[in-house]
Amino acid sequence: MRLLLLSSNVGAVPAFLEEATGRAGALRIGYVPDAALPYPDAPFVNAEQERIAALGHEVAVIRVGGTPLDETERALDRVDALYVAGGNTFALLHALRSTGADRAIVDRVRAGLPYIGLSAGSVVAGPTIEPITPMDDPAEAPELAGHAALGLVDIVVVPHADGLSYPAAVIERIVAEYGTSHPLRLLNDDQALLVTGDDGIADGPRLVPSP
Repeated sequence: MRLLLLSSNVGAVPAFLEEATGRAGALRIGYVPDAALPYPDAPFVNAEQERIAALGHEVAVIRVGGTPLDETERALDRVDALYVAGGNTFALLHALRSTGADRAIVDRVRAGLPYIGLSAGSVVAGPTIEPITPMDDPAEAPELAGHAALGLVDIVVVPHADGLSYPAAVIERIVAEYGTSHPLRLLNDDQALLVTGDDGIADGPRLVPSP
């Protein structure tokens, strides 16, 4: 497996993609936007997609919520890497689960499809999204039952831990309420976690800069 879990900045993406795919040229990146669907007019929605396109790659939007599973699977099989974008983590998990796209993604990532997550996309790679409740509003996904996530890694990423994108008090509350019961991994906006592993098993994540 090859995963890059980001908080905010995408500076670590080019080197990751080159290493993970063995190619230095333009790639076809599957872009999952569902976490941002509750915020269609927010400036970050277009900005995040544009940052990936600005790296010189083709961006293929894969909206999983409401899309038949076989269509999502065909789209996943046509990309060189998968990028799961930021927004509301609960809305993202609901979109992934509601059509079975969660298992389709897990199967392909374990088989070698490189996975990049940013913010919500990083959180759902872990075992559960419950500790993000103080950061994201669960009411954005009222039909979501339970918080079990993709389980590609055994940590719960807490993005924006430097208090630049969210108030420091939110991060402190997450640590106070969930720090003893969940394997939290705090991640600043200029950091990323690199996860590698063979045979579908992830090694321990390694912190890398993502300026």
